[in-house]
Amino acid sequence: MGNLSIGVIVGSLRKASFNRQLAHALVGLLPSGVEARFIEIGDLPLYNQDLDGNLPEPVQRFKAGVAGVDAVLFVTPEYNRGMPGVLKNAIDWGSRPYGQSVWGGKPAGVAGASPGAIGTALSQAQLRNVLSAVGVKALPLPEVFFHFAGEPFDAQGQVVDARTRQFLQGFVDRFVQWAAESRA
Repeated sequence: MGNLSIGVIVGSLRKASFNRQLAHALVGLLPSGVEARFIEIGDLPLYNQDLDGNLPEPVQRFKAGVAGVDAVLFVTPEYNRGMPGVLKNAIDWGSRPYGQSVWGGKPAGVAGASPGAIGTALSQAQLRNVLSAVGVKALPLPEVFFHFAGEPFDAQGQVVDARTRQFLQGFVDRFVQWAAESRA
């Protein structure tokens, strides 16, 4: 498991979003020897096949970031019962141009946070469908639909509720195991 690298992609662009906070909390639960790198998606242009022959610098940086990690952790909100367009756009860029996808066989974990009653279940279902189409091996279980009421994180960025933190630790441990097994 040593020297395992995890790319973290947050589907929300808002700096203080609950999903970015959840991503940082999950990273804080990673065991020693596992490195996390946030891969930003906010500066990617909208996908345009006309650019496949001369990829813009933000796209090159994004693709190199994904290619340079052993696994990817997606943390996504739900917008209008689906995944954010910015996240779908990033996945599209990573899969193009044809034959040059950075996704094929990459293990991934999926989580999301929302104050809504169903958490991010619909967004995650859509995301898993798209990830399957580009060859990502998403961890099937446990699913993380982080529903919260009130302020879920303390000043140090930790999840306030101990039972929830324990559940998230179980998810992180299983994801790291999945990533290590997939890499072997």
